[in-house]
Amino acid sequence: MLNDSRLNEKAIQLDAEHIPYVLATVVGCKAPTSAKPGYKALVTAAGDIYGWIGGGCVQPAVVKAASQALRDGRPQLIRVSPTQDANPRDEVVGFKSACFSGGTVDIFIEPVLSRPSLLLLGSSEVARSLATLAHFAGFKVTVASPAADETGFPRADQVIKSFAIANAAFSQPPLVVVATQGKGDQAALLAALGVDTYHRAFIASKRKADKLKQLMKDKGHDPQVVDAIVAPAGLDIGARSPEEIAVSVLAGLIAARHQQPVAPLGRGAVAASDSPGAGPGTAATTAGSDVAVDTGCCGSHKSA
Repeated sequence: MLNDSRLNEKAIQLDAEHIPYVLATVVGCKAPTSAKPGYKALVTAAGDIYGWIGGGCVQPAVVKAASQALRDGRPQLIRVSPTQDANPRDEVVGFKSACFSGGTVDIFIEPVLSRPSLLLLGSSEVARSLATLAHFAGFKVTVASPAADETGFPRADQVIKSFAIANAAFSQPPLVVVATQGKGDQAALLAALGVDTYHRAFIASKRKADKLKQLMKDKGHDPQVVDAIVAPAGLDIGARSPEEIAVSVLAGLIAARHQQPVAPLGRGAVAASDSPGAGPGTAATTAGSDVAVDTGCCGSHKSA
């Protein structure tokens, strides 16, 4: 068995390389078994095992359980036994062992996930608030905008001073939020469509988002991908200020990360404007938009 210091060194290395893994700990056994309570191992989704939690009879079950835990983020207790448990407990996941030894091992599988990645396109006030809140919520935040700087985004892990994000490094597909609010909307949306992600959101009113989505489709982008952009972004909590809007959007990101359904933003929400001096519901041509749109779009985002 590897000692704790070597496991700790490996854990530090995996964390530095943004490789998620599980900590597998033997919590019980019925002899004969080669692993004893307290034995530990780190297991990656690729099936690499560092440490010792048993031999060839146990390892396939541990790798399978580790893969599941890394997908859903949930810990689990597994039992590897040569016979079907006659009295299974709801909290124990059983695996049948092909070993002739007859031993049984209980192993606790605990996922250790890397920080989820968030790509913020834009440098608006909402983007600034969202970058800070997302940092404290555990996201690794990358901000991309021609007007972005480290001073305005002190909690961001990476600041790119353009929408050209081809060389941006992500340990995993990031969640993407377009938070331009009238300053480079089209460029930011084009950048968002070029990112490998399972969640794109746009801080805008439904009316404005629909017009820009149609513009993206007219430019030849996949209609299904474009229509999947969540807009208005966030949850309907009646947000008004940039900080409240950021809370709303962050809640939507957390739900998306855990693949939870969210309530769409409603018609009764109060909207902020895309640009200074533009009141809710007024039409304006905003920088980077090239199309006249409804500017009631930021906070709880008017839906029409």
